[in-house]
Amino acid sequence: MPEFAVSPEKNRWLTEKMAALGLREEDLEETFVRSTGCGGQHLNKTSTCVQILHRPSGIRVSASRERSQSVNRFLARRELIERIETQHGTVTREQKRIEKLRKQKDRRRRRSAEKSE
Repeated sequence: MPEFAVSPEKNRWLTEKMAALGLREEDLEETFVRSTGCGGQHLNKTSTCVQILHRPSGIRVSASRERSQSVNRFLARRELIERIETQHGTVTREQKRIEKLRKQKDRRRRRSAEKSE
């Protein structure tokens, strides 16, 4: 497993999570593409966008949030882990956050409706 330009704790978490899910580096097909957006000459000369294809499941993930290719490689693997967990029915941290926001909006909507009555 390659080391990425993130903290050792995050690298350790990624390694453990991939091992727990049975994801192997050999199953990943990684391609590097030039990113889009503002950045000028630097952006036009470097391929920082990372696309990962997990061959067994056919899931394709892309990450181009950061200027660092190494960080984008980490982010793409993290996104792949979340998608595979979702596919297996596990509730991810992102899903919990979305559910919490939905409940807050429902609560506000009900209060607003009660005030207008």
